[in-house]
Amino acid sequence: MTKGSINVSVENIFPLIKKFLYSDHEIFLRELISNATDATLKLKHLTNIGDAKVDYGNPQIEIKIDKDNKKLHIIDQGLGMTAEEVEKYINQVAFSGAEEFLDKYKDAAKDSGIIGHFGLGFYSAFMVAEKVEIITKSYKDAPAAHWTCDGSPEFTLEAHDKAERGTEIILHIAEDSTEFLEEPRIRELLNKYNKFMPIPIKFGTKEINDPEHEPKTTKDEEGKETTEPHRQITVDDIINNPNPAWTKQPADLKDEDYSGFYRELYPMQFEEPLFNIHLNVDYPFNLTGILYFPKMSNDMQIQKDKIQLYQNQVFVTDNVEGIVPEFLTMLRGVIDSPDIPLNVSRSYLQADGAVKKISSYITRKVADKLKSLFNNNREDFEAKWNDIKIVIEYGMLSEEKFFEKADAFALYPTVDGKYYTYQELYDKIKANQTDKDGKLVILYASDKDAQHSYIEAAKGKDYEVLLLDSPIISHLIQKLESTKENITFARVDGDHINNLIKKEENTISKLDEDQTKALDELLKEVISSEKFMVQLEAMDSEASPFIITQPEFMRRMKEMQQTGGGGMFGMGGMPEMYNLVVNTNSDLVGEILSTKTKKKQERLINQSLDLARLSQGLLKGEELTNFIKRSYEMIK
Repeated sequence: MTKGSINVSVENIFPLIKKFLYSDHEIFLRELISNATDATLKLKHLTNIGDAKVDYGNPQIEIKIDKDNKKLHIIDQGLGMTAEEVEKYINQVAFSGAEEFLDKYKDAAKDSGIIGHFGLGFYSAFMVAEKVEIITKSYKDAPAAHWTCDGSPEFTLEAHDKAERGTEIILHIAEDSTEFLEEPRIRELLNKYNKFMPIPIKFGTKEINDPEHEPKTTKDEEGKETTEPHRQITVDDIINNPNPAWTKQPADLKDEDYSGFYRELYPMQFEEPLFNIHLNVDYPFNLTGILYFPKMSNDMQIQKDKIQLYQNQVFVTDNVEGIVPEFLTMLRGVIDSPDIPLNVSRSYLQADGAVKKISSYITRKVADKLKSLFNNNREDFEAKWNDIKIVIEYGMLSEEKFFEKADAFALYPTVDGKYYTYQELYDKIKANQTDKDGKLVILYASDKDAQHSYIEAAKGKDYEVLLLDSPIISHLIQKLESTKENITFARVDGDHINNLIKKEENTISKLDEDQTKALDELLKEVISSEKFMVQLEAMDSEASPFIITQPEFMRRMKEMQQTGGGGMFGMGGMPEMYNLVVNTNSDLVGEILSTKTKKKQERLINQSLDLARLSQGLLKGEELTNFIKRSYEMIK
């Protein structure tokens, strides 16, 4: 038997490991199973190239709980180690960087990004165990070895009678970590971190119907049928899928395979995804994965963190910001890349050059897929637009390269259910929707019901009205106006539309100069100048007598403020200000002007103003109550 001290240059290394190695101690199981997987895959490689003269067979990794003796076993059938290799890999190499580790990370306990740099994965066992044993036999013709360490730098290494190839790690679970002796807790961790490991993982057994025994049906004397029960057999409970869909070639998968894998990832998600994107690249970096577009709602935050990041089928995180472009964090699926370190902090990832290339590649791949879907089946793409637009619009805002590519597939729907690309829209309205400055005015509604009267008025002039109702549309409009030449967006109930209508109509007012002046003075006496800017316009006599619009700039800045963009413009606490457009050709306006008593004039003006406010949803509380009361009195 050999005795000795682990080559450690820092005193009390084990308490420091327990404190600093990972902020979340549960990670130990992932590390140990990853090591077991590596040992198994290395053996597979050696047998394939002829360097290992052994039968590879069908190895698996087994996890066993011995609750009575407070032990947790991780058993593999991989390479195994000789006593010399235990000395080399366990006692020396692991701690070669321990001092650097402590100097660099002792003040960053919450940063779980350190183990992989120093070969400390095995020693994560000491975060939950007071003693650790290794019983291992190499695939080479050498005796088995038994290594024991009780959490101090001292260890023992002696021969063992283990006959089968492979390694067994035995953790003597510490008193403060007994949760890891509970079957549900271990199953939870295996499902979280090892669900798609490439080697089958056994955790206990389960009863299934014997596939080789078909229950027989018999009839009694009265002809009543009786079927015997299924014969049950006990089999290994393999908790993982070693060959998940993303590890296969797209040509080998059908639609039902992608749907099945989606349900495997999200068993509680009952809605089918709209479509998927299979990622598969081996240069200039390795990356595989499948991304799914689910149906999107307008709440962007609630849909984030559904993509799972793997390294060689080992789960790393479901917080993929910095690896996946932010606008795509609302998608679902899996990304797997050996080029992404297994144990690093998010800040490290965001600064890593390879990770930035991966992010750019994913952006390009998604844009190409969307363009392909649009070109191959535009009708289907239009049908899905409302469910995917929030991701595309967010991408156009946040990623310049995606914005450029999106011109080919981003859609602009109208209130009538038609869909245009930007170029199609431009060609459609360029002859009919310009303002007095020669700018193309793109009219849009954000709420078909609330803005119905304005939509109908615009459609009456043969104007095309878009329906743009996502929560970030004000930001996107701002970007489009800054990148597209000579265009402006105007909400259909905004002030800009009046310039457009006036330019088209060039209608002569029924009122002469004196009447117009008298009307202007009367309105200013009755209507608060703090809330409304009164404008007299000669419009069609059938148009509404009073129309409330909001200055496009003011309204847009308020919307951007509400969605997180207004603060940078210094627009906090912007006042409510509206335009009141009074149609001088309206019969009602003429009646207001000709009414003899001041009281009746004021009553007609207030009633007309409140009707306009009601149509904009601006009449509430006491003012609404007074309006209803006044309306009943006028009917009487």
